[in-house]
Amino acid sequence: MEIDLTPRLSKKSYGGDGGAYYAWCSEELPMLRAANIGAGKLALEKRGLALPSYSDSAKVAYVLQGDGTLGIVLPEATKEKVLAIKKGDAIALPFGVVTWWFNPNETDLVVLFLGDTSKGHTAGQFTNFPITGTDGIFTGFSTEFVSRAWDLSEDEAKNLVSSQINSGIIKVKDGQAMPTPSPKDREGMVLNCEEAPLDVDIKNGGCVVVLNTKNLPLVGQVGLGADLVRINGHAMCSPGFSCDSAYQVTYIVRGSGRVQVVGVNGKRVLETHVKAGYLFIVPRFFVVSKIADDDGMAWFSIISTPNPVFTHLAGKTSVWKAMSPEVLQAAFNTTPELEKLFRSKRTSDEIFFPPN
Repeated sequence: MEIDLTPRLSKKSYGGDGGAYYAWCSEELPMLRAANIGAGKLALEKRGLALPSYSDSAKVAYVLQGDGTLGIVLPEATKEKVLAIKKGDAIALPFGVVTWWFNPNETDLVVLFLGDTSKGHTAGQFTNFPITGTDGIFTGFSTEFVSRAWDLSEDEAKNLVSSQINSGIIKVKDGQAMPTPSPKDREGMVLNCEEAPLDVDIKNGGCVVVLNTKNLPLVGQVGLGADLVRINGHAMCSPGFSCDSAYQVTYIVRGSGRVQVVGVNGKRVLETHVKAGYLFIVPRFFVVSKIADDDGMAWFSIISTPNPVFTHLAGKTSVWKAMSPEVLQAAFNTTPELEKLFRSKRTSDEIFFPPN
């Protein structure tokens, strides 16, 4: 049975005065369920606050737009970390962390979430557990249990639990103070992919920053790797595949371009045009390639292993360059002259190919 690989946009899941949460559902993007991957996007307006919650899935968050504040309470931590976050930041969110997100600015704060749902309640979908609000955890306990847990009178406990009449996302009142971020709290917690040293940089072609256990150790706990890829106008990303049985989940951050994916028996399973906001998933061992439009293209991807390894099928690091001429000649059933011409090409280009 073939699985539909068509890229999709997210749809609004819930929201309030302070913003909205959008999600990709496995009914429209069945590869989410097949790959056990969840995907969502938080958009906070000015003074918007995503109430404290935890999730059934480990995630990587990527700030698509704006600046804001992130509060994180790690398991067994005695104090929350309060981070200033900005566009390009990637944050690893392991199991058990409680987070809140706040936007103090005029510009909307938009954050992408991609993660592993293999241990979650629903394959291909995040389940969040709010701590406060009308659907918060403590609304389900009896007043007796809440008062005993918090050492309050039953009336005090009831008032505290029921005082927040909204759920999920709220708007903080003007003048109400919020925590001030600490520069120290960013250390080891955040990597800005737009400012980090480049792992690959091809003139007129493109560049890559890879998120792994070396530059952000917490991704080891999340079990995912990630990267930010930017290619120039009309540049091409070499056809390649993940050679360690990983899925590639790709969100188009900006720009647009063409994508082709080839699977079993040399069958092209996807040929489409993508632009900012689209998400798609490449199955394990399938080969994918992209060509940018005039203005170039950037995408953020997670790979379902913390230190991914890729095999490329074009360029100076491709498998072809490692094979002997005799094998290539026989494999392609071609002449020595054509094999020699083929081998002489792409001897200096790696991964990204600038336009001719």
